[in-house]
Amino acid sequence: MPYFYALSILLSAFLLFQIQPMIGKIFLPWFGGTPTVWSTVLLFSQVLLTGGYAYAYWLLGKLRTRRQGILHLALLGLSLVLLLVNALNWPSPLTPDASWRPAYNNLPIWDILRILFVAIGVPFLLLASNSTLMQSWFHRDNPKLTPYRLYALSNTGSLVALISYPILIEPFLTLRTQAFLWTFGYVVFVAFAGYLAVQTLRIPQTSDGQQVNPQPETVYRPHRRNYFLWISLAAVATALLMAVTNQITQEVAVIPFLWVLPLTIYLLTFILAFAGGKLYWRNVYLVGFFVLTIISGMLINLPVNDIASQLFIFMLLLFICCMICHNELYALRPKASFLPSFYLMVALGGALGGIFVALISPLLFSTGFWELQWSLIACVVLLTLIIYLESQPVKKRKPAKTKQPTKRRFGKVKPVVIILAVLILIQVGYVVYEMITISEDTLWARRNFYGVLRVWDINEETPDLLAYQLTHGGTAHGFQFDNEQIRPITTAYFTPTSGLGLSILNHPARENGLKIGVLGLGIGIIGGYGEPNDQMRFYEVNPDVILVAEGEEDYFSFLADSQADIEVVLGDARVALEQELVEGSQNFDVLVLDVFSGDAIPLHLLTKEAFEIYLAHLNAGGIIAINISNRYFDLAKPVYLLADAFDLSAAMIEDRGDGIVSYDSVWMVLSPDQEIIDLPAIAERTVERTPIPDNLRLWTDDFSNLIQILK
Repeated sequence: MPYFYALSILLSAFLLFQIQPMIGKIFLPWFGGTPTVWSTVLLFSQVLLTGGYAYAYWLLGKLRTRRQGILHLALLGLSLVLLLVNALNWPSPLTPDASWRPAYNNLPIWDILRILFVAIGVPFLLLASNSTLMQSWFHRDNPKLTPYRLYALSNTGSLVALISYPILIEPFLTLRTQAFLWTFGYVVFVAFAGYLAVQTLRIPQTSDGQQVNPQPETVYRPHRRNYFLWISLAAVATALLMAVTNQITQEVAVIPFLWVLPLTIYLLTFILAFAGGKLYWRNVYLVGFFVLTIISGMLINLPVNDIASQLFIFMLLLFICCMICHNELYALRPKASFLPSFYLMVALGGALGGIFVALISPLLFSTGFWELQWSLIACVVLLTLIIYLESQPVKKRKPAKTKQPTKRRFGKVKPVVIILAVLILIQVGYVVYEMITISEDTLWARRNFYGVLRVWDINEETPDLLAYQLTHGGTAHGFQFDNEQIRPITTAYFTPTSGLGLSILNHPARENGLKIGVLGLGIGIIGGYGEPNDQMRFYEVNPDVILVAEGEEDYFSFLADSQADIEVVLGDARVALEQELVEGSQNFDVLVLDVFSGDAIPLHLLTKEAFEIYLAHLNAGGIIAINISNRYFDLAKPVYLLADAFDLSAAMIEDRGDGIVSYDSVWMVLSPDQEIIDLPAIAERTVERTPIPDNLRLWTDDFSNLIQILK
């Protein structure tokens, strides 16, 4: 019997954390490929975890054991029915069909949460409740054995799920296959959990929640401050998890590997803490915390192109902070009788931390992702509070129906508290100073679901070259000179010598007027190429980008000054193009993809299905120009595979920037007409084709792997 409990907990934990990166990748293309999709998945997970623990807490505390089993069996059966209904109506039990894809919404977080609940809500809730429920049932049957080892087993299953996904699952299986395999695993879990629920029907009862001949035990109720600390420590750990994940995905890429890595660190610290806390030395971790806080602060504020260094520092910082939170949480753990309430408070704290990062922080911090810095401060504040409480005299209480006195380590800790308080004040002062400084240096800033936009002035030391630059996170999206004489000059990646400039200026239909489609607006620099007979249609998912490009605060005027007929479409470019096909092709002469120079790459715009849509909108002699300038990924490889799949001629053009007007850029120029690629202006600048590894597969909506193209 104990093995059944262990297998049930292990499998439920595996499935619970296997589905998170899977479902995140499924829905990523539906919402613009933004890193916030994963933050919303984490928020959903934390809220449903809280719901699962609340269900287990209510079930164990309010119902007789037999009724617990009956209700749980009914919900397990309901979850299977819901998955069956999904399987009959959707491509798989977990992947909604296209009719569920929402139209543009200024608050997409709520759309994501709604669809996630419909797709996996009930199964996720039952998986989330399983660990607490099985541990309590196990403790009922085996009162002399500690159930905390089962909690470590639960986290081990979660860890295996997270590690296996980017290594064994994502690189080899399509999303649809993953969904069916996960569903099969869930059916096996239901069999285990159902069997254990049936066993509860055989236990004789005396009253609600009690079995015959219970073991006598003196019960001490945890102190109120313990409940506060359980919630707070869990909230800070989750907030740090999500804040660090936001930081690295904003700066690197929105891929499951970078989702899974921080979550793996988070779970690893839970395992180490609840295995006995033998690797936790408070003073050592405190020193490491302050050292890494300084280093990470430098990484946040300075451009660092070394992806390995960024990941190492941020993961080490997350490890230290979560070790502090989770080991202090373990030290405050209650007796086994209060396990359900303990896990419920931990889950509630996780949900509150997720709400802070995903919902509250975008409203509080308009100029950056400051939730990471404030979560770090909260971590050391909590530790300081715990050390202070340990130094206070303990009032003895009566054991029966009273609060349990907290175990404390006595000693001369007041100097430590004073030192920590001073360091906290310094840290708070530094963060406030940074926020004020960036706010003063920023001319315009907006934060929304898609990230943080800022407008800065550059070249201040040279008044004639003073310019305004738009950045999205750490990525520059072009600039425009303030000087009226040079203001119309196209800059950044879009100069006349770039692959894009050569494609537009040398297009055979240039004299008669071009119809140009552009995926990604930026500040509208491409509008600077517009001639009186040209038509330009921009597609942009971020409404605040449109505001600033169309002239809000008068920093940019490429669109306003363009001689072309300009139209801007709000929404995900691929969704918009797909919908427009119903009315017919746009017949673009040039289709520009300028959505990959930022480091959060929208992979759904670089798949076989996406190219089918692009080609349906392209003239026979048209050009697809793709900006593949990227610090971390060699995007030429998947683009060449796409060109081969659709029998397109391809050229890669590199342009060295001068540091004044232009950036270094790499463009891919594709066309169904070989004569376009053979134009002298393009042929002379074409560089040698990038070798394609044999194991690199064509990207589809069902399969993609960025890890294979890391530079």
